[in-house]
Amino acid sequence: MEIARDLAMGGGAPLVFIAGPCVIESEQHALTMARALSQISGAAGVAFIFKSSFDKANRSSVGSFRGPGLREGLRILEKVRSEVGVPVLSDIHEPSQAEAAAEVLDILQIPAFLCRQTDLLLAAGRAGKTVNIKKGQFLSPWELKNAIDKVRSQGNDRVLVTERGTSFGYQNLVVDYRSLVVMRGFGFPVVMDATHSVQHPGGLGDRSGGDAEFIPYLARAAAAVGIDALFCEVHDDPSAARSDGPNALRLDAVEPLLRAVVSIDALVRGR
Repeated sequence: MEIARDLAMGGGAPLVFIAGPCVIESEQHALTMARALSQISGAAGVAFIFKSSFDKANRSSVGSFRGPGLREGLRILEKVRSEVGVPVLSDIHEPSQAEAAAEVLDILQIPAFLCRQTDLLLAAGRAGKTVNIKKGQFLSPWELKNAIDKVRSQGNDRVLVTERGTSFGYQNLVVDYRSLVVMRGFGFPVVMDATHSVQHPGGLGDRSGGDAEFIPYLARAAAAVGIDALFCEVHDDPSAARSDGPNALRLDAVEPLLRAVVSIDALVRGR
């Protein structure tokens, strides 16, 4: 399936890497991260999509940094797209954002918390771009078919589905790797978000915590099951990240992880 200009995913297409800082912190930081990740991905022989949010509307605290907002965030993402030459992905949180976002973004992402919001899914579908639906922490993999059907009802069959962990008691997540198999049965490309899957939602009281040391293990396991894309939130200094630092992959850890995942992926595909 063609998910962006000259980029296919699923149906036997090569593995894709989706990565970037959780939130756009500044224009310069976004460009620096996009260039670095593009270079690393190219060296590993993997197509790259830059991901960063223009607004984090579901932060734990009202005082948490949300990002530059729709207009400024899209301006920065358009600059990343044109100057770095890579597709870009970001979240939308309201139906009214879909049309403007689609003018810039190659992929519209539906946040996990909002994956059942009918009006949001319909608006994303109407926008005509690829839609990445993140499976809610509260949802079984079978239920995600309903979200897919909402997007497809608008005549848009370009859908990705993303695993990002399931609630396991309070402030903890666990990955059921059967979900990847179940969601593949829907006939759409499957993405593994290895960084949000180690998050502790609200675990630090006014913000989320996480166990970043487990990211490589979850990513390699997903590659062994079989995925079409690996999704990682990446930061050059997670301790200073404005959002999701505790569950972010360090920039200097990307290349060895990506090479390991590519090797496992090749083995699984029989290459």
